Amino acid sequence: MQTRQLGNSDLRITPIGFGAWAIGGGGWAFAWGPQDESESVAAIHEALDLGINWIDTAAVYGLGKSEEVVAKALEGVRDRPYLFTKCGRVWDETRTIGKRLKADSIRRECEASLKRLRVEVIDLFQIHWPEPDEDVEEGWAEVAKLQREGKVRWIGVSNFNVSQIERAAKVAPITSLQPPYSMLRRDIEPDILPYCEKNNVGVLAYSPMQSGLLTGTWTRERFNSLPADDWRKEKNKWFQEPAFTKNLAVAELLREIGKPHGRSPGEVAIAWVLRQPAVTAAIVGSRKAGQLKQLLGAADWRLTAAEGQQIQEHLSKEGL
Repeated sequence: MQTRQLGNSDLRITPIGFGAWAIGGGGWAFAWGPQDESESVAAIHEALDLGINWIDTAAVYGLGKSEEVVAKALEGVRDRPYLFTKCGRVWDETRTIGKRLKADSIRRECEASLKRLRVEVIDLFQIHWPEPDEDVEEGWAEVAKLQREGKVRWIGVSNFNVSQIERAAKVAPITSLQPPYSMLRRDIEPDILPYCEKNNVGVLAYSPMQSGLLTGTWTRERFNSLPADDWRKEKNKWFQEPAFTKNLAVAELLREIGKPHGRSPGEVAIAWVLRQPAVTAAIVGSRKAGQLKQLLGAADWRLTAAEGQQIQEHLSKEGL
């Protein structure tokens, strides 16, 4: 698989990375429902066997669980992938999640992630959310300090707007931005993508299939059967009507476009994201072995201009 340089770093990463949000398991505010740990380990092993060379996780995924599962999966692995994680979300004994960017908190979070991941250095350490906004500079300054100390190799941000990126950049250079981006969520196109391309900030697009909605595997019956603690059931607006029905129609269009090429709807959705020159790579989640094999073709396959136009016309017609 080809690799691409991530922003101003020396990291060359595959166009698809393994997303470890869902493998954090159930029992927390943004869970994807219960998750079998052995299936998570198998999914990670499959990603490595397929050539994916980076894993994106976060401390808050499963309240530390995702990082621990990643570490378990990498036990004894000789050719280890790059490990990307995030800070800025903390939780208490009641499992209530808080927003914190104070320097002392950032440092504690980094140390805790190093311990859970069982590594001496984190390849990319990212501020998860710019919240509280007034503490962005303080948090970023501490992240930069951790980089100077050698605890993290490169530093990035996630969910920042252009103004917040510019503020942080005055404190220390930014390697990457991790924003949500899919054909159903295109709000970063007018300003964020051009800014990142101009300023050599790598873009790691998350949710390229809109939380799995564009895989072509969804029905109303499947949605109704989601476990109570799957955040998509009530907290994800793309899964609520009337958007849900419109989005299922988009997935069917992607199936139609992909079929002549032997590509799945998910591969079409990911390829659509990767067509953007500003996007370095896409984060693709997997919960069990077999899922990534159906999506990996998006790393090297590209939509034609006519196919891209067909998608755009459908989105415009449906007001999406």
